[in-house]
Amino acid sequence: MSRDAEQIEPDTKDWTWVLERPCPDCGFDASIVELADLPRRLQANSVGWTARLAEADAGRRPAAGVWSPLEYACHVRDVHRTFATRVGLMLEQDDPQFPNWDQDATAIEDDYASQDPETVAAELADAADAVGQRYTDLAEDQWSRTGRRSDGSVFTVDTIARYHLHDVVHHAYDVGLQDPA
Repeated sequence: MSRDAEQIEPDTKDWTWVLERPCPDCGFDASIVELADLPRRLQANSVGWTARLAEADAGRRPAAGVWSPLEYACHVRDVHRTFATRVGLMLEQDDPQFPNWDQDATAIEDDYASQDPETVAAELADAADAVGQRYTDLAEDQWSRTGRRSDGSVFTVDTIARYHLHDVVHHAYDVGLQDPA
């Protein structure tokens, strides 16, 4: 385990509000997202991460208690994988409850800080492509299928896709990348 991994304060905020109003930090506005454009936006976001992870300081934390770009990239990779799984559950089951995912525990258990930036960049791009393809392959009536988190938050495939995109756009913002929207 990385010696710095446990110094990050867990994020316990409920970010579902981004489906109702623009994010004041990163500027993401879910209401203007064209779902047909979602896969391209996910891929474009992954390109920015590839460039950021090639920089010499990718593994350096900018301040105590703040993830490094490498740690954020590991998280974004895992966000893509988690949302691909959740959308899959929504397509295969009626109103599934998603398994809990503790992103902070994952960062510690998988030692994000010690992962290889080049490998992470490739895995992040692959995960973005895979989930983007999942969204591309949806039939029109599948966008309204539902699923829910254990905290009771209910999503349709439409809203989870928008929520997903905000997550990766926001984390790109966290490391100084622009949204290539």
